[in-house]
Amino acid sequence: MISVSRLLCGMVTEGDSLRYFRNTTPEPTSETPVLHRPIVVWNSTRRCNLHCVHCYAGSKDQTYEGELTYEEGRKFIQGLADFKVPVLLFSGGEPMLRDRVFDLASYARSLGLRVVLSTNGTLITPEVARKIKEIGFAEAGISLDGIGERNDRFRGQTGAFDAALQAVRNCLSIGQKVSVRFTITRRNYMDIPQIFDLAEREEVPRLCFYHLAYVGRGDHLQGDDLDPEETRKVVDYIFDRTVDMHRRGFKKEVLTVDNHADGAYLYLRVKRDDPQRAQAALDLLRQNGGNNSGIRIGAVDNLGNVHADQFWWHYSFGNVKERSFGDIWQDTSDPVMRGLKDRRGMLKGRCARCQFVDICGGNLRVRAESVHGDIWAEDPACYLTDDEIGLVSRTLS
Repeated sequence: MISVSRLLCGMVTEGDSLRYFRNTTPEPTSETPVLHRPIVVWNSTRRCNLHCVHCYAGSKDQTYEGELTYEEGRKFIQGLADFKVPVLLFSGGEPMLRDRVFDLASYARSLGLRVVLSTNGTLITPEVARKIKEIGFAEAGISLDGIGERNDRFRGQTGAFDAALQAVRNCLSIGQKVSVRFTITRRNYMDIPQIFDLAEREEVPRLCFYHLAYVGRGDHLQGDDLDPEETRKVVDYIFDRTVDMHRRGFKKEVLTVDNHADGAYLYLRVKRDDPQRAQAALDLLRQNGGNNSGIRIGAVDNLGNVHADQFWWHYSFGNVKERSFGDIWQDTSDPVMRGLKDRRGMLKGRCARCQFVDICGGNLRVRAESVHGDIWAEDPACYLTDDEIGLVSRTLS
């Protein structure tokens, strides 16, 4: 995640402790990679009441055999606590359809884990919102991929927008923190101004703008992704609107997700417009490191398979029914896990030669695999020019 509000406006939030830190250990090598405790996304069920066009899990409204039982879920969560994982994010499918999801979340809280919810929001009644608040979810992330009918077409159900917006209101009315999450495509980017308006009007404290990942049903949307020039215009708007809100007293956290070229692009903007702040922005971006799949972000699917992040359903490092998450995460005998933890020498193409690799991390590897058939190939969604990434001349201080 790129915290636009922190890097452009200096806004500090509680998530910064997970996003930025200085590494005081020796430089990692392929033999001794630095081990970080990851945020874990748990796709606690694959079942979903919607049929979103970009769903990375390919979820349907049906029962999926073999999902972790309640007792298996508790054992998995205990393993996360033993491994000192900082955050467990309950996702899906739709996690509200997971059997005893609130009992599992309460158990995680009792073990000291910070819990976060990622939901389409359509099932969050006032009573459910109160339960989310009572358990102590740090945040309820609710997806809105457009305004009104545009969101409903994107999410495959008439009335989904109204239900999700009511969920936002239900949560905010009782003091439950909410973020609105928006996936950017050619089908819906024109609604981003209205999403900002909605955040101001409804007093939503956090906005997350996701770039498209070419996996699951989203793999069929490659043609709906923005081209580089369109991406630059959209990202510029997000940057401009964030600064404008901050200047007008709307202290909202704004993040972009799943395209770490945003970090380099933001640094170049600060270097051009406010050079005295450029080094501070660069330092934060280096501490973050860009894409952290297999390092500071991991995922476990509904069946218990461990993945580098929530988009890697096609590749598993092991199953928590057989080994603890911590044992699997530390096992670098798998060449993909080993490569992700020390990827600089693995990257190819423009990513291998980019001057911003230390703040981008090679971007989203599953996107490279989807287009090139090679997880180490260059990310096709990078919108920076050859000159900007230093292939023509090196300009990074």
